[in-house]
Amino acid sequence: MASRSTSDSLFPPPSVVGIVPMAGRACRLGPLPVSKELLPLGWRREGGEPRLEVACEPTLTALAAAGAKRVVVAIRPDKLDLPAFLGSGERLGLALAYRVLEATASMPESVARCLPFAEGSRVALGFGDVLFAPEDAYSTLLERLGESTAEVVLGLFPTADPSSTEMVELAPDGSLLRLEIRPEKTRLEHCWLLAVWGPAFSAFLCDRVERRPAATERELGLGEIFLAAKEAGLSVVGVVFAQGEYRDLGTPERWREAWARGAG
Repeated sequence: MASRSTSDSLFPPPSVVGIVPMAGRACRLGPLPVSKELLPLGWRREGGEPRLEVACEPTLTALAAAGAKRVVVAIRPDKLDLPAFLGSGERLGLALAYRVLEATASMPESVARCLPFAEGSRVALGFGDVLFAPEDAYSTLLERLGESTAEVVLGLFPTADPSSTEMVELAPDGSLLRLEIRPEKTRLEHCWLLAVWGPAFSAFLCDRVERRPAATERELGLGEIFLAAKEAGLSVVGVVFAQGEYRDLGTPERWREAWARGAG
């Protein structure tokens, strides 16, 4: 591996870099006047003045609280309202970088194309249209990553809708045992919602995406990459937030519920 340049040594990589894909098309929400990640949640006071909080801000704030100094936001060319609103990220305590993606075949590909911004750093993955609690979940996951030999730590949450997510089963020692992708019925209770990982998994993910045949019809899921990493000998573990909760804002009904809570 090539040694780092002098300029790299003067500006060492951040300890934690967040990656938040926001390139989705929000098909389930119908036509929107703004990107779905900018849908309003409610009003809050900031410096004595009212300010509208939008869907992606809780995730960005949680990343900042966990020590991420830089967050890479993946967007499409027609979602420039996101950098126009979020700006540099200084107000949120972050340095935001925007990766404009013309087209990607899958979520893993979108993430892989953001990883050059995170070279040498631990990565914390989040989503701009999902609210979750506890707010310090990233800190818990990063602590587990730092105190163990794990290369990937998944944040697992209870879910009532397994058909829309990837369900996870852990072995008694907390390691990833198996994963079910959007099952209609399952005995499993927890899905993975958040993930943090080290440089070795970043390299593994990029390699898997690169070697994926271009003509493959089925979209590659991140869960499959986690399983493949485990089979390749990387340690993938999970932390269960038994009292945790989350809300995917991808449907009108779920957004309406979130607005009712935030605007009340």
